[in-house]
Amino acid sequence: MIEGIVNHTQLFLLVLFRTIAMIEVAPLFSSTTIPQTAKIGLAFFAAVAVFPTVLAAGYAIPANPVDYFLLVLGEVLIGLVIGFMMMLVFSAFQVAGHFFSLQMGFGASEVFDPLAQVEVPLMGEFLNLVALLVFISISGAGKFLFVGVLGSFESIRAVDLVTHKAALMEVLIRGLSGLFQSALTLSFPILGTLTLVSIVMGLLSKAAPQMDILTMGFPLSIGVSFIVLFATLPFLMTAFGRVIDGGFNAIGELVVILKGAPR
Repeated sequence: MIEGIVNHTQLFLLVLFRTIAMIEVAPLFSSTTIPQTAKIGLAFFAAVAVFPTVLAAGYAIPANPVDYFLLVLGEVLIGLVIGFMMMLVFSAFQVAGHFFSLQMGFGASEVFDPLAQVEVPLMGEFLNLVALLVFISISGAGKFLFVGVLGSFESIRAVDLVTHKAALMEVLIRGLSGLFQSALTLSFPILGTLTLVSIVMGLLSKAAPQMDILTMGFPLSIGVSFIVLFATLPFLMTAFGRVIDGGFNAIGELVVILKGAPR
């Protein structure tokens, strides 16, 4: 193994650069709480694991340094695209929390997300943490390394980003549209309940104008939301698992499309 890597250093660097780019933007792996050394080490061992498969499949290495540099950029871009597709899945959980945070009364409260490096609504971060727990419990990290790393090297090459860009854009657009669909579906139980609470509070304000609906509304909305959230959390975790599996299926679909496309 070591002798093969030494004799084909340029090919191993291509594998390593794609793997590093993939891990740098992938869910869980991209967290700033994980040391950069650990990320590079994981990428190195993943590259070593898939290198024999890539070497056996054959990968033409250009002699021109400029062409090789462009090939490296293409490999990095492939890694970023695959990692971005999984990030779209986890963005759905944050968007789902954003849908009902304002109705709950948490619109002004935001927390820092170490994955996205931005401030997100409190409930969006909560759902994102639950999704990370589901991701770990279903061996999502292993699936990502198997489907994303090994599967991509079996079918996708840097030139495919140019020759099959239409298929790539189609998969990315479906991923973006599925983000909002999944977010709305996940948030609907709480969002629908809060809509009913708002309707009831509006009817009460008409029936008893002397009641301070504004003061009563905030704790009632928060209390009802948490009750519904914790009551539906087991079902939400099952739904989270399906959404995450859908992200792996999207990556697998991209791999199948590019693998079946004429080269």
